[in-house]
Amino acid sequence: MSSERPPTLDATAAERWLQRPHQESAWLHEEVARRMVDRLGWIRLQPASWMHWEPLLGGRQAHAALRARYPRASALVGGHEVSQDWAMLAPRRPWWHPLAWRQSAPAQPDPKGVEMLWANMALHMAADPQALIERWHQQLAVGGFLMFSCLGPDSLHEFRTLYAALGWPPPAHEFTDMHDWGDMLVQAGFAEPVMDMERIELSFATPERLLQELRGLGRNLHPGRFAALRSRRWLSSLHQALLQLPRTDQGQLKLTFEVIYGHAFKPAPRFAMKEQTVLPLEQLRESLRRDKPDPSR
Repeated sequence: MSSERPPTLDATAAERWLQRPHQESAWLHEEVARRMVDRLGWIRLQPASWMHWEPLLGGRQAHAALRARYPRASALVGGHEVSQDWAMLAPRRPWWHPLAWRQSAPAQPDPKGVEMLWANMALHMAADPQALIERWHQQLAVGGFLMFSCLGPDSLHEFRTLYAALGWPPPAHEFTDMHDWGDMLVQAGFAEPVMDMERIELSFATPERLLQELRGLGRNLHPGRFAALRSRRWLSSLHQALLQLPRTDQGQLKLTFEVIYGHAFKPAPRFAMKEQTVLPLEQLRESLRRDKPDPSR
């Protein structure tokens, strides 16, 4: 993508954010994941294996919900969190339960790929999102599907307006439009991408509570952000400035988040056609079977 278009972020800072140990999942991430789980009702395929991309960041409760939805499917973890503490994702059992003492470990990836890849609120924090989407495509088996969510360009518009009025650098990097995500999915080899969007408004009683929530969601990765640490005096001025944000009918501070949802399937690879192409008969039959419409979808 052009450097003049989103995502405008510092790649080094993005990598550091991903490598941070995430002990808890942000409330908004869990809520978005819950709405994503509801969207699984649109898809009839019951995966025998699935991968959760950055589950501690994307939602521990969501991980449990997916395990409950697909109890017989094998679950894997993808991304930076493969090396983190897997015991945090295991179902919590009483200390006397025999399984509570068993060492938790990641399942080994299937060389044929998984049938579902779940990526909640990860894509907008990627320095090279096209490469990440292509990596997800490689992890999927033919016929498998991707479910993802991320923040859209209207997120934090109240925050951005306030910072611009004060003459401060942007409070966050720019987020990508859902139509661009659809184009990148197709470019990576996905088929039948479906995108939709909704806006979620969060309210906060105090500036301190608002900033606490934002720290759980991520960091300001804009390359033009403040170049050094701010002082306590600046933090105090920030608290005062945040009181100018729009308010709800109940008088609480308000922030808007645009959430983009998407899913797409991995189709069978097409044959590279030359002036003269020779294909085994069985391979051609298999290709025709794959291309035959599936009435269950």
